Amino acid sequence: MKENIKHLGNLLLQNSKEIAMTVHNRRLEGESLETLAEISRVEGDILHLRAHFISLFGKSLLNHPDSEKSRSLFSEWGISTGANLSSEGVPLDEALKDVSFYRTAIWEVLKIEMKVKDFSLDEAFEVKDIIDPLLDYALYNFSLSYVDSYANTLNNSRKAFLELSVPVVPITENIAILPLIGDLDTERAQLLMDETLVKTSEMGISNLIIDISGVIIIDTMVANELFKLMDALRLLGIETIFSGVRPEIAQTMVSLGLDIKNLVTRASLRQALAHLENENVM
Repeated sequence: MKENIKHLGNLLLQNSKEIAMTVHNRRLEGESLETLAEISRVEGDILHLRAHFISLFGKSLLNHPDSEKSRSLFSEWGISTGANLSSEGVPLDEALKDVSFYRTAIWEVLKIEMKVKDFSLDEAFEVKDIIDPLLDYALYNFSLSYVDSYANTLNNSRKAFLELSVPVVPITENIAILPLIGDLDTERAQLLMDETLVKTSEMGISNLIIDISGVIIIDTMVANELFKLMDALRLLGIETIFSGVRPEIAQTMVSLGLDIKNLVTRASLRQALAHLENENVM
């Protein structure tokens, strides 16, 4: 029985390119001319990857009954391929379509050979118990890797977006403006603190105007973070002015019971600049 299984392993290794071509052609059926043109530019690489994947099944049959070694091969394949396809922007549902084509193409070859060699029913089931679980295991590792990579990409994109949403803009040697727009959640508020302290320290300014005219809502969390930022800036020798304080925001800040005695505010950015000019900062 063991020799028959190894025979099938060698068969898959020897025919990996032909099976890969079968999978490839079936996968492309019904695709648009535009898609076919795009794939044709990298078709050689795709066929190489397909043949490599099929060869893993051949190696696994040769390695039988060393199941751990086989699982290791498919784990490495799934992790690497999932991350690569995710980074290339291939949709997960498109990538998963290949699974049924691989299963069908591999079994077509194996069934013909098992009939020719007159395999017993037990041998056929043993081969099935090797091939199918490994394909499922490869799919499992592929999916986990794809999702992890996709999540990391989203997190990095979100972080980059948040960093861009903290634009400290210098207008003179001593003054910079931090315009805030939209909602301030906990994550953005923390990044606001970190990025602002770093950027203002690097600029060597003495005054920062934080314009909150574009902030929709000021709640307890947001107000506390802004006050913490003001205190931290003061420790760096940077005085803060809040501009764009609308009546409803002013009312909210008072109703929250915050200590505003050291808070310098102006209704508009123009008034804040005029205040600094009067203070001979500019």
